[in-house]
Amino acid sequence: MRKPTVLFVCTGNACRSQMAEALCRRIAGDRLEVHSCGSTPAGYIHPLAVDTMAAMGVPMEGQSSKSWDAYLARDIDVAVTVCDSADAMCPVFPGGGVKVHWPMPDPSFLPGTEEERHEFCHRVAQRLELKITRMVDLILQGLPQAQLKAELDKLTDL
Repeated sequence: MRKPTVLFVCTGNACRSQMAEALCRRIAGDRLEVHSCGSTPAGYIHPLAVDTMAAMGVPMEGQSSKSWDAYLARDIDVAVTVCDSADAMCPVFPGGGVKVHWPMPDPSFLPGTEEERHEFCHRVAQRLELKITRMVDLILQGLPQAQLKAELDKLTDL
């Protein structure tokens, strides 16, 4: 049986979607296939994301910044956009999966001291962790697609 596939999407695939991918891998273990991508990939993972995940004990080994073009021919069960720009341009992925939008502020563009930026990035990661924990539980319940979409949409404001 094929594992459900989750794809986190943002513009640069450098910070938010990378943290979401790492968090989801840790939370779901081997029960889900997890990826991230971007409409215009930056080509690197932002140091804020790397530092934040390391501080939370979440590994990011094997992750890289990549284009959503790599996923256009793959069945995606749940696509989660984490920025408004990616949401507006997000393609339809094969497999008839669910698409949800969880807008998250981008820590990589926050002005301030390094300490303030790291603290803010950690808060964004904690919000993602809460949403993803609930999402994984919902996916593994095997809900019908319309119900899964409705439940995942409810997580937007967490």
